[in-house]
Amino acid sequence: MTAQLLANTVVGIVLVGFLAYRQATWRSLDPARVWRTPIVLGVVGVVVLAQSVAVVTTLDVLLLGVEALVSAAAGLAMGAMTRFRTAPTPDDHGRTLQARTGWAGAGLWVLVVVVRIGLDVVGGHLGAHLLTSTGAVLLVLALNRAARALVVDQRIPHTARGMMVR
Repeated sequence: MTAQLLANTVVGIVLVGFLAYRQATWRSLDPARVWRTPIVLGVVGVVVLAQSVAVVTTLDVLLLGVEALVSAAAGLAMGAMTRFRTAPTPDDHGRTLQARTGWAGAGLWVLVVVVRIGLDVVGGHLGAHLLTSTGAVLLVLALNRAARALVVDQRIPHTARGMMVR
Protein backbone atom coordinates (compact mmCIF):
# COMPACT_ATOMS: atom_id res chain seq x y z
CA MET A 1 0.00 0.00 0.00
CA THR A 2 1.44 3.35 -1.05
CA ALA A 3 1.51 6.41 1.17
CA GLN A 4 -0.92 8.15 -1.22
CA LEU A 5 -3.35 5.23 -1.04
CA LEU A 6 -3.10 5.16 2.75
CA ALA A 7 -3.69 8.93 2.95
CA ASN A 8 -6.69 8.68 0.61
CA THR A 9 -8.10 5.82 2.66
CA VAL A 10 -7.78 7.77 5.90
CA VAL A 11 -9.29 10.92 4.36
CA GLY A 12 -12.11 8.84 2.88
CA ILE A 13 -12.89 7.08 6.14
CA VAL A 14 -12.92 10.34 8.10
CA LEU A 15 -15.18 12.04 5.54
CA VAL A 16 -17.49 9.05 5.32
CA GLY A 17 -17.67 8.76 9.12
CA PHE A 18 -18.57 12.43 9.37
CA LEU A 19 -21.16 12.24 6.59
CA ALA A 20 -22.62 8.98 7.97
CA TYR A 21 -23.06 10.57 11.40
CA ARG A 22 -24.73 13.59 9.82
CA GLN A 23 -27.08 11.35 7.85
CA ALA A 24 -28.08 9.38 10.95
CA THR A 25 -29.08 12.47 12.92
CA TRP A 26 -31.93 14.89 12.28
CA ARG A 27 -30.54 18.07 10.73
CA SER A 28 -32.22 21.28 9.66
CA LEU A 29 -32.69 21.27 5.91
CA ASP A 30 -31.66 24.26 3.85
CA PRO A 31 -32.08 23.76 0.07
CA ALA A 32 -29.05 25.97 -0.66
CA ARG A 33 -26.89 23.86 1.66
CA VAL A 34 -27.98 20.66 -0.04
CA TRP A 35 -26.04 21.73 -3.16
CA ARG A 36 -23.14 23.53 -1.45
CA THR A 37 -21.17 20.42 -0.47
CA PRO A 38 -21.22 18.72 -3.90
CA ILE A 39 -20.26 21.97 -5.64
CA VAL A 40 -17.35 22.67 -3.31
CA LEU A 41 -16.11 19.06 -3.38
CA GLY A 42 -16.42 18.98 -7.17
CA VAL A 43 -14.54 22.22 -7.79
CA VAL A 44 -11.73 21.30 -5.38
CA GLY A 45 -11.61 17.79 -6.86
CA VAL A 46 -11.24 19.09 -10.43
CA VAL A 47 -8.50 21.55 -9.40
CA VAL A 48 -6.56 18.91 -7.44
CA LEU A 49 -7.00 16.32 -10.18
CA ALA A 50 -5.86 18.73 -12.89
CA GLN A 51 -2.70 19.50 -10.91
CA SER A 52 -1.81 15.92 -10.05
CA VAL A 53 -2.53 13.74 -13.09
CA ALA A 54 -0.16 13.73 -16.04
CA VAL A 55 -1.28 10.63 -17.96
CA VAL A 56 -4.78 9.18 -18.03
CA THR A 57 -5.18 5.63 -19.34
CA THR A 58 -8.23 3.78 -20.55
CA LEU A 59 -8.06 1.65 -17.41
CA ASP A 60 -8.09 4.81 -15.27
CA VAL A 61 -11.24 6.02 -17.01
CA LEU A 62 -12.90 2.60 -16.78
CA LEU A 63 -12.23 2.18 -13.05
CA LEU A 64 -13.21 5.77 -12.28
CA GLY A 65 -16.42 5.19 -14.26
CA VAL A 66 -17.26 2.09 -12.21
CA GLU A 67 -16.61 3.98 -9.01
CA ALA A 68 -18.67 6.94 -10.22
CA LEU A 69 -21.62 4.65 -11.05
CA VAL A 70 -21.54 3.01 -7.62
CA SER A 71 -21.23 6.37 -5.89
CA ALA A 72 -24.05 7.97 -7.89
CA ALA A 73 -26.34 4.96 -7.36
CA ALA A 74 -25.67 5.11 -3.62
CA GLY A 75 -26.40 8.86 -3.65
CA LEU A 76 -29.68 8.35 -5.47
CA ALA A 77 -30.66 5.65 -2.96
CA MET A 78 -29.69 7.92 -0.06
CA GLY A 79 -31.86 10.68 -1.48
CA ALA A 80 -34.78 8.29 -1.90
CA MET A 81 -34.54 7.03 1.69
CA THR A 82 -34.26 10.52 3.21
CA ARG A 83 -37.04 11.20 5.70
CA PHE A 84 -38.42 14.61 6.59
CA ARG A 85 -40.04 15.97 9.75
CA THR A 86 -41.05 19.26 11.26
CA ALA A 87 -38.98 20.21 14.29
CA PRO A 88 -40.88 21.22 17.43
CA THR A 89 -38.91 24.48 17.58
CA PRO A 90 -37.12 26.44 14.84
CA ASP A 91 -33.32 26.40 14.70
CA ASP A 92 -31.17 29.55 14.97
CA HIS A 93 -32.07 30.44 11.37
CA GLY A 94 -35.82 29.91 11.79
CA ARG A 95 -35.93 26.60 9.91
CA THR A 96 -38.31 23.92 11.09
CA LEU A 97 -37.91 21.29 8.37
CA GLN A 98 -35.44 18.54 9.25
CA ALA A 99 -34.16 15.56 7.29
CA ARG A 100 -32.10 12.45 7.81
CA THR A 101 -31.21 9.35 5.86
CA GLY A 102 -30.65 7.12 8.85
CA TRP A 103 -28.28 4.24 9.46
CA ALA A 104 -29.26 2.55 6.20
CA GLY A 105 -27.82 5.57 4.39
CA ALA A 106 -24.71 5.30 6.53
CA GLY A 107 -24.47 1.66 5.45
CA LEU A 108 -24.42 2.81 1.84
CA TRP A 109 -21.40 4.94 2.71
CA VAL A 110 -19.65 1.80 3.89
CA LEU A 111 -20.42 0.21 0.52
CA VAL A 112 -19.00 3.22 -1.33
CA VAL A 113 -15.82 3.08 0.78
CA VAL A 114 -15.38 -0.67 0.27
CA VAL A 115 -15.77 -0.29 -3.50
CA ARG A 116 -13.40 2.68 -3.47
CA ILE A 117 -10.69 0.85 -1.56
CA GLY A 118 -11.13 -2.28 -3.66
CA LEU A 119 -10.82 -0.36 -6.91
CA ASP A 120 -7.81 1.54 -5.56
CA VAL A 121 -6.04 -1.71 -4.75
CA VAL A 122 -6.95 -3.38 -8.06
CA GLY A 123 -6.15 -0.25 -10.05
CA GLY A 124 -2.82 0.19 -8.31
CA HIS A 125 -1.81 -3.37 -9.14
CA LEU A 126 -2.86 -2.92 -12.78
CA GLY A 127 -1.04 0.39 -13.19
CA ALA A 128 -4.05 2.72 -13.04
CA HIS A 129 -3.11 5.68 -10.85
CA LEU A 130 -5.97 8.11 -11.40
CA LEU A 131 -8.06 6.56 -8.61
CA THR A 132 -5.30 7.13 -6.07
CA SER A 133 -5.52 10.89 -6.63
CA THR A 134 -7.14 12.93 -3.89
CA GLY A 135 -8.93 14.82 -6.66
CA ALA A 136 -10.61 11.60 -7.82
CA VAL A 137 -11.75 10.88 -4.26
CA LEU A 138 -13.27 14.35 -3.97
CA LEU A 139 -14.97 14.08 -7.37
CA VAL A 140 -16.58 10.76 -6.48
CA LEU A 141 -17.80 12.16 -3.16
CA ALA A 142 -19.14 15.22 -5.00
CA LEU A 143 -21.00 12.97 -7.43
CA ASN A 144 -22.56 11.03 -4.55
CA ARG A 145 -23.65 14.20 -2.77
CA ALA A 146 -24.99 15.71 -6.02
CA ALA A 147 -27.06 12.58 -6.77
CA ARG A 148 -28.49 12.70 -3.24
CA ALA A 149 -29.17 16.45 -3.51
CA LEU A 150 -30.98 15.97 -6.81
CA VAL A 151 -33.43 13.51 -5.26
CA VAL A 152 -33.82 15.34 -1.93
CA ASP A 153 -34.43 18.64 -3.70
CA GLN A 154 -37.32 17.05 -5.62
CA ARG A 155 -38.74 15.37 -2.52
CA ILE A 156 -38.86 18.34 -0.14
CA PRO A 157 -42.47 18.51 1.04
CA HIS A 158 -44.26 21.27 -0.86
CA THR A 159 -45.94 22.55 2.31
CA ALA A 160 -42.53 22.92 3.96
CA ARG A 161 -40.92 24.97 1.16
CA GLY A 162 -42.63 28.13 2.35
CA MET A 163 -41.55 27.56 5.97
CA MET A 164 -37.83 27.37 5.20
CA VAL A 165 -35.47 30.30 5.18
CA ARG A 166 -33.63 30.52 1.87
